[in-house]
Order: sequence, then C-alpha cells, then structure tokens
Amino acid sequence: MASNIYLEQILKSLKKVTGIETIMLDIPEREEFGDYSSNIALKLKSQNSKVKNKTQNLKFEETDNPHQIAQNVVEKLKKDKDLMHVVEKIEIAGPGFINFFLNTDVLLSNLIHIVSEPENFGKSDFYKNKKVCVEYTDPNPFKEFHIGHLISNITGESICRIFEANGAKVWRADYYGDVGVHVAKSIWGIKKNFQEDNITLSDLEKKDLLEKVAYMGTGYAMGSRAYESDEKAKEEIEKLNTVLYICSQKTGESQGRKSTVNYDPEKKVSDEEINAVFELYVKGRSWSLEYLETIYHRLGTKFDGYYPESVVGEVGFELVKENIGRVFEESEGAVVFKGERFGLHTRVFINKHNLPTYEAKELGLAPSKYKDFQYDKSVIVVGKEIKEYFEVLVQALKLVEPKLGNVTEPICTGMVSVPGGKMGSRFGNVITVTGLLNQLKDIINERYLNTGYTEEEKEEISEEVAQGALKYAFLKNSIGSDFIFDINASVSLEGNSGPYLQYTYARTQSVLTKSKVKTQKSKPGDFSNLELNSEELAVLRHLSHYTDIIAMSVKNYSPNLICNYLYELAQKFNTFYNKHKIIQNSKFKTQNYNSKFKNEKNSRPDNLIGVGDIATNNTEQFRLALTSATGTVL
Repeated sequence: MASNIYLEQILKSLKKVTGIETIMLDIPEREEFGDYSSNIALKLKSQNSKVKNKTQNLKFEETDNPHQIAQNVVEKLKKDKDLMHVVEKIEIAGPGFINFFLNTDVLLSNLIHIVSEPENFGKSDFYKNKKVCVEYTDPNPFKEFHIGHLISNITGESICRIFEANGAKVWRADYYGDVGVHVAKSIWGIKKNFQEDNITLSDLEKKDLLEKVAYMGTGYAMGSRAYESDEKAKEEIEKLNTVLYICSQKTGESQGRKSTVNYDPEKKVSDEEINAVFELYVKGRSWSLEYLETIYHRLGTKFDGYYPESVVGEVGFELVKENIGRVFEESEGAVVFKGERFGLHTRVFINKHNLPTYEAKELGLAPSKYKDFQYDKSVIVVGKEIKEYFEVLVQALKLVEPKLGNVTEPICTGMVSVPGGKMGSRFGNVITVTGLLNQLKDIINERYLNTGYTEEEKEEISEEVAQGALKYAFLKNSIGSDFIFDINASVSLEGNSGPYLQYTYARTQSVLTKSKVKTQKSKPGDFSNLELNSEELAVLRHLSHYTDIIAMSVKNYSPNLICNYLYELAQKFNTFYNKHKIIQNSKFKTQNYNSKFKNEKNSRPDNLIGVGDIATNNTEQFRLALTSATGTVL
C-alpha cells in the first residue's frame, strides 16, 4: 500500500532494520496511536527464530516477548536519520505495536500540496499503463430499471473512477439481455395484456417512454408468474424463446450483422410465428435501450462498449461447440461443463433447445470485450447470489481462453432491500430508480428547500442532493454485504449520509467565499511557528491519509473505505469549524452565501481559497488552507 513518500520511507526503514521484505502498515483508528502502525514485532516473534540483519545487526532472544522485540526495533529506527526527518516520534503500544507519528512539517507539506495542486491530489500511478475493463449494470430490457440494478451501476462506476485515480485506463462495458427466457416471458405477458386491455402495439406506441417501459414491466411480471405456475404457459414461453432468438438474428441482419449460428436447424419455427412477435420485439427492444440511456445519463454513467446477449451469445455458442470433448461434454441433449473435477458443480452451456444459456453468453462476452479493448484485467460486478455460478464460468473460461480467464475477476455485491419486505420484477412490485430519485427529491424539497429558492434552483439542488444521498447510501456499505436502504436516513443532514458530506463541502465553500482571501505561495515552514490545536491537527493528520485510502480501496475493491474516510474528515472539520474562528480579520466584509448543498467539484474558486486581499496572519492563512484542502477532498 505504499502510496506516498512518507509511507515508503517508513517501510524502507523497517525493512532495513528487520530484514523482512513484506511489511504491512495500518492506519490506526484512534489518533493517539499515530499516523501509521506496524505489528512487525509480533510477526518477528511468531517466526520463533533469531533475526540478524547485516546492516543494523538486529538481535533478539527467543524468550523475548513482542514488546521487548519492538523496543529493540525502535531503538534502531531512531538512529535512521532519513526516517527521523519524516517522523516526529515512534512509540510502542499494547503487546508490541510500533506507532509512527509524522512530523508536523510533513503534514503541512501535504496540506500545501493539496491546495496548490487540487486536481492531482489523491492520484497515483499504481495502475499506470494498465488497461482495466469493468463490466457493470447489465440490465435486462423489456422491464424497468429497479433498485436491484442500481447497486451494480453505482458500485461499478465507483470502481471505474477508483481505477482511474490509480492511473489505469478504464473501459466501461455494459452487457444487456436482449434475448433469453426473461425476454420471452415479457413478450408473452405483453401479448396477454394486449388481449385483456383490448389494445394493440399501435396504442402502446402512443404512450410516453416511461409508460411504455412500465407496461412492458407488467408483461414480464405476468409472464414470470405464468411460467412458474402454468405448465402450458411454460411450454409456450420456451417455444417463444427460440422464436425470439431468430427475431434477434433477423434484427441484426437488417443492421448489417451476419449471423453465424443456426438456432433452428430442424426448421421448427414458422415465418408466421416470427412475424407474430417480430415488430413487438424490435420496438420493445428499441424503447428499452432508449429508456436505459436516460437512466445512465441521469446517473452520470457513460459506457464505452455495449454488448447485447444476442451478439455475444453466438460467439459463446461457437466456443462451446468447438470445445466439446476437451472442456465440455454432451448430456441428455444439452452441452454441459462438469465442474466437479475442480471442486465446483455442473452447469449447462447449451440447452436441449439448442440455445446458448447465460453461461455460454458470458463465455462469448470475454473475447468480445477483449476485441474492443485489450485489457490487462477484467472486473465484472455481479450479485453475490450468482457467485457460485461465476466460479464455474471463470474456470471454463480459463480452459477455453486461458489468457482472458486468468485476468477475469468477479466482484460480488450484496443484496439491497427496503423496509417492508421482498420485491422483484417477477412480483410486479419493484422500486424503480426513476421513482426512487423523484421521491428523494420530494423529501429534500419539503425539508430543506421549501422557501427562498426558485423552481429552477429547487430542481437543480434537489437532483444533486438526491443523487448524492442515494449513491452514498449504497457505497458506504462494504461490497458483498446485504443492507436495507432507509430513505429517510439517506437524506439526513446529520450522521453518515451523502447530504452531510455535501453540506460540509458547502460550508467550506461558504467560508472561502466570505473570506474574500487568496492564498499566498506557502511553504510548510511558513506555518511551522504556529501552535496547532488538537482540532487543527486532527484535520491535518486525516488529510494526509487520503492517498493511502484511495490505494487501499482499489486493492480491495472497497469504495466504502473512501466513504468512511470522507465521513470522518467531515466530522473532524465540523468539530474544528464549530470550535475555532477561521476568518480572524474583522475588516473583511462578508457576503451572504447560499450553499444550496452543492457538491460540484469543478466549481471551486479560481483561486485556491477565493479572491481579494491576502490574509494578513499565518493563523488565518493556515485555517483557510485547511478549509480549502478539506473542500478539495470532499
């Protein structure tokens, strides 16, 4: 996790003293335990052997306890001039933890770096020259985009941005299911609804986009219920599934894509059956994709590549066929992968109807993405409920395409629920993303924006706060953990919420705007004569760990680490803000500043902390720099 020169120096010195190459440093949860902590003494004791380093001649007896070993290590470390230039003190805590406290000048140097280069702060070259493909969201057309899809989108977009902050070139991939049993259920249900509602496709076309998609969603719910409870309906849907695969091929051919697979070699599907659903399939697919783009635009997601199941399914179908006997085998009219020899389970890749399953489509997806973007790493964001399925898929991919399989890694998200119980598209009681965001906006307008704002301001602010509330509420939970989304807690201005961070950011900008002060070109030594209070030091020390947190989050796929860090930073800054006066020169004229809860990183003042006169004393200059740096990070 070496992500800054101070951390690297501590690691270098520890290696020199102990002779151990792999050393981990932790960031203590409590400030009194310093900026970094090492359990190296406990590790040395666990080796149960003498350690002798040629340079520092570190020795300890097997009877020494970890605390005694730590004393020996610290004694040697304190003789390292390069290290002591970075750290102020080194202490031993507990059974033998070694805690390092950074020199105040080092902390001040970091502060100056933030305010002088805000656009570069927090970035690293950990993944420099590496290409990373991140596949996420992966919705199914012919139904509404609900809260379950949202967790993949929010998580995936965050992972992309974290990789980019660590120097990677990222390819955002969206894999959507435009064919499959789920589509057959939708089309079957829509046609039944047409009959019951006495309407036609032409009537559906007259509705607005959201109404069309909602109607298709009710069709999916009806088809799903019938598929599970009515054997005749199930047979009809399975037959329709084959018809729709052929419709998808016909659609592709009309767009210049030549089909490579014959899904109906025995000619069981008639032209009449194709014509009966072709127009509904084409238009429903088009409406769905248009609808999904409105969601992506609203959420701030822009994909580099789109991969429909209808296209990659053919690639996967051929890969499976080519590897029968080597990787796959035929079984009861289907083609399967026997995973038991790898400690896994058997999965069907081509079913008895001669159609590629989801497994085969994923198999074809990997080379399809690689054709567009020659990635070094492929990350796929999926729900943890299909973790075991993905383990089988990755193993099959390693055998078929080793180069791709060995760099493919699923990230499994947890399940999100809401107070009140179970939901799902097949039950017809989904919470759509559009509806949820609009509900959040209504609450925000009622609580915080009921007076003093124009309608245009209310629309802009409520949308920003709603998005921040929703995304933060999802990302603050560790990936893989289930959680309940509490809509009221998510919009609170108190506690661990997105609006709390947005409000704190707005507070920093209000101070900077009111100050009408600009920073001088400062050096750490300019502030070294100041006696910093505990609240100032708490913010200063916390700012120094941002780069570390970014590095840790990409290593562990953990956006929640950033959320936790930002929440703690906001708490520390607000404690400092409430206890100490930042603008000290009373002659400065302040202006009313309407924060509007804005969280626009690109709207920071052109000068680092405002415009106008230069601050006349170091305390004020320091506190304004501290405020500016906090705003930059938030």
